[in-house]
Amino acid sequence: MDGFSILTNRKRAVVALAHSIVFLLIAVRQMVASSPAAGVWQPSRVLPGTWVLCAIFAIVSAVLLWLLIISRGWMEKFYFAFCTISAGSGLLRTAAGDQTFHAGIYIRVIMLVSAVAVGLVIVRTHSQRPAEDPTAASSRSAAQFGRARDLA
Repeated sequence: MDGFSILTNRKRAVVALAHSIVFLLIAVRQMVASSPAAGVWQPSRVLPGTWVLCAIFAIVSAVLLWLLIISRGWMEKFYFAFCTISAGSGLLRTAAGDQTFHAGIYIRVIMLVSAVAVGLVIVRTHSQRPAEDPTAASSRSAAQFGRARDLA
């Protein structure tokens, strides 16, 4: 489909949307939870889980940034921009802590809600594509099979 270089079909768009929804639920849970992120730059002892979370956020942010760079259409670019900003704010919040970057959790949730909205539009765009005529596909397959048989 024109305008898409990564989310090129409905299946990819649905998988991306499912990931966005799962991460939105995780972000909302973190927002509602009462345990603030301590941050790795704080003078206190940092738990290994915080370092692991920072590493995960760094890898995800880098991959999403790369997908944003190579995406082609504006809708796809918006989707990956929202996801990249969300992951980047999660990384900054985890690294700096809630005392320094408390707005990070709200930015994550807002960006993921926006990504889910754009993801729904992308899935709907792929769903509205005209379906291929099954008889045309079977006749094309039969013609290709006959041509391959003749060549053999």
